[in-house]
Amino acid sequence: MSASTDKKLRQAARAAGTDKKTIAAQEAAKKAAKNKRNWTIGTILVALLIAAILLLDSGILYKSTTALKVGDYNLSPAELNYYYGNEYVNMVNSYGNYASVLGLDTSNGVNGLRNQTCSMLENGTWRDYFLNLAEQDAAQVKALTDYAAEQGITLTEEEIANAEASFEGIDDYAKAQGYRSADALFAMNYGKGVTLKIVKQASRDSALASKAYNHASDTFTYTDEELEQYYADLNGAQDLYSFLVYDVKGAVEEGAETATETALIEAKATADAISMAYQDGDDIEDITERFEVAVESQTGNLPTSRSNVTGSSLNADYSAWLQGSREAGDVTVVPDSDGTGTSVVVFLSHNDNHYKTANVRHILVRAEQDADGNYTDEAKAAAKAKAEEILAEYEAGEKTEERFAALAEQYSEDTGSNQNGGLYENVAKGQMVPEFDAFCFEGHKSGDTGIVYGESSGYAGYHVMYYVGEGDLYSNVIAENAMRSDDVSAWMTDLMLPYNPTETFWTRLVG
Repeated sequence: MSASTDKKLRQAARAAGTDKKTIAAQEAAKKAAKNKRNWTIGTILVALLIAAILLLDSGILYKSTTALKVGDYNLSPAELNYYYGNEYVNMVNSYGNYASVLGLDTSNGVNGLRNQTCSMLENGTWRDYFLNLAEQDAAQVKALTDYAAEQGITLTEEEIANAEASFEGIDDYAKAQGYRSADALFAMNYGKGVTLKIVKQASRDSALASKAYNHASDTFTYTDEELEQYYADLNGAQDLYSFLVYDVKGAVEEGAETATETALIEAKATADAISMAYQDGDDIEDITERFEVAVESQTGNLPTSRSNVTGSSLNADYSAWLQGSREAGDVTVVPDSDGTGTSVVVFLSHNDNHYKTANVRHILVRAEQDADGNYTDEAKAAAKAKAEEILAEYEAGEKTEERFAALAEQYSEDTGSNQNGGLYENVAKGQMVPEFDAFCFEGHKSGDTGIVYGESSGYAGYHVMYYVGEGDLYSNVIAENAMRSDDVSAWMTDLMLPYNPTETFWTRLVG
């Protein structure tokens, strides 16, 4: 190749930009442009991330987006968070320390549920469990408040005040607990975005929903004939059977899982001996005492289980015998169907619930607990003295039911009845503590008063009693409750059809 030709080729290459220096320069320029583009994209992504964090922290997304669609309603993540947190709080309040038995770790509150496997679900977390409950609760509230609007049902001023009474002084309480405001308190305990305003509105909605539900429930009415027929069709499932039972179990040898045939034969022999000793002890008039003596004579043990069980809950091994034609004191020996031993059963009574319930008013005066949670004799005496003062105040004035009701609302410490004049209607036998129960069914006439002691796991104190009169036939009460429950359940199912909850993208902010 001549020098002139080579020169021409180099000049052409430079003109086309294909010489080595030019190509290198082009590659460097491309790399720089790419790096600049990557840096710009990275900067934008960081900026977007920061913006998203700021939005979440500000709560805007929790209030301005839709997490759940229910009928014509759009619930924000904050609103759904309230229902979610409320379900969680209700469970924790109900179970307390026993929540851990269900596998629920409450150490991180409502915010620690996403990664906890839920024992209540076949495959899911506790967040899934509470979210499902929250969605159903929200849907029911919306359906019932719409029903209220259709029926012209509204809350009275008093009902609104009652719904909001628990929020009095909430800001001061929140600050005393270390929160900057009530909003911060609710956000921490119920979920992000939850504010006092949201909780107040939810409280009103819930009160209106309850009123609407009760209104609908009251629209179902039944005749005495319908109630009697319904109870008869239960075939004794709700009748009450009272009996004594002593289980003689066959001994299980160490390392074995079941009792040997010899051990079961011995258990049967002991049960037969108890039965014979019981029948031979007819000089002891009291049935329970006679049975206890018979058990002790053959086993050296005193424990005897007295049971009051509805027909549907009777042990299958001796249910037919108890439901047969029996008289108080009848005894039988029954092999346990699980092959563990033999039971000795003594019949006491059968109650078909065809008795009149009682309507009563009362005023509860609680005894104060000491530092150890006990009720001293002095505390009980002070409660009794206060009860006597209240009864004396009643007797010194006009002795009417209305006046007693007014005193109950003034003095009673029973939160279950002090807002309705201390009234309990259709009280059934065994429903109340023994002393209260005895007053209800010892033959009082309308207007009779008295003072009785009462104690349970939740209180000790004295009841100032006022007998209003007989209530409904208890068998009718049982039948009506069951029929109404079925009818209202069916009505709610139909009401809820247009309110199927639908999640959105923003549901992920809940919990």
